[in-house]
Amino acid sequence: MKFLLSTLNLVFSTLLFKFLICSLVVTVDEKIFCCHGGLSPDLQAMEQIRRIMRPTDVPDQGLLCDLLWSDPDKDTAGWGENDRGVSFTFGTEVVGKFLSKHEFDLICRAHQVVEDGYEFFAKRQLVTLFSAPNYCGEFDNAGQYHF
Repeated sequence: MKFLLSTLNLVFSTLLFKFLICSLVVTVDEKIFCCHGGLSPDLQAMEQIRRIMRPTDVPDQGLLCDLLWSDPDKDTAGWGENDRGVSFTFGTEVVGKFLSKHEFDLICRAHQVVEDGYEFFAKRQLVTLFSAPNYCGEFDNAGQYHF
């Protein structure tokens, strides 16, 4: 039993470390920008993302924070305050300018519960994917993509 617990502890610690060094952003065929949260007003060049030292604690503000916690918002023009109390919200024109500047076709993100498991924003230039059905027992979301 002691061996099993120490082995489980080692596996758990290893997995935690792996999550700390996971990619913050992934690009697919240099056309799809994938992140957990969203965009940042601090992001001017992709090189800024590559320079973020890992592992690290997530700061309360700045590029790393925004990549994890910012949210699209149809009622926001430009950048806005986020009701979560961290990071920003961003509007459709921010999405369009980002895609144009960095030559991407689509932003793919997660981080928000969406009814059907996916939801488009900004004329289908951004998609939110959320794969946890019945999230926290509080939402009646599908949590999957229906083909």
